[in-house]
Amino acid sequence: MEKTMKKTLLATTLGTAAAAVLGGIATRSGMPWFQKLDKPSWQPPPAAFPLVWNPLYATIAYGGARALDRAGDERAGLGRTLAANLALNAAWPALFFGRRSPRLALAEIVALNAANVLLVRKALRADRTAGLLLVPYASWTAFATVLNAAIVRKNPE
Repeated sequence: MEKTMKKTLLATTLGTAAAAVLGGIATRSGMPWFQKLDKPSWQPPPAAFPLVWNPLYATIAYGGARALDRAGDERAGLGRTLAANLALNAAWPALFFGRRSPRLALAEIVALNAANVLLVRKALRADRTAGLLLVPYASWTAFATVLNAAIVRKNPE
């Protein structure tokens, strides 16, 4: 791995790790409020979430670094897109669990989905492999949106 890629990967790893840590701090699925919510039968068990998110965060960091290193003149714009995406990623647990607001979290995750589409498109333009590495993240977030919407529907405020 060349020196610039290592530096970029370090930066994207730190940014992704920050989003993961902030999201992890806010996520409290064992809290009584969450336990009382009516959830769909197809919701994955709590143990599934770290099993899914850890590899996704790794692919976000690597795919983001790979895209940034190949983005040329589009690097700054792609970097801003990735940073905004990670901020939206970190905000969802704070809204859902911290604010105890599935409705507000649903509005936020819709914005995250739009940011994911933009991120994948920009990454694909920079490097096909990088863009494809981000597709599972966008797919999981789309699934999480459907799950969030089901929770809102089953728990009218």
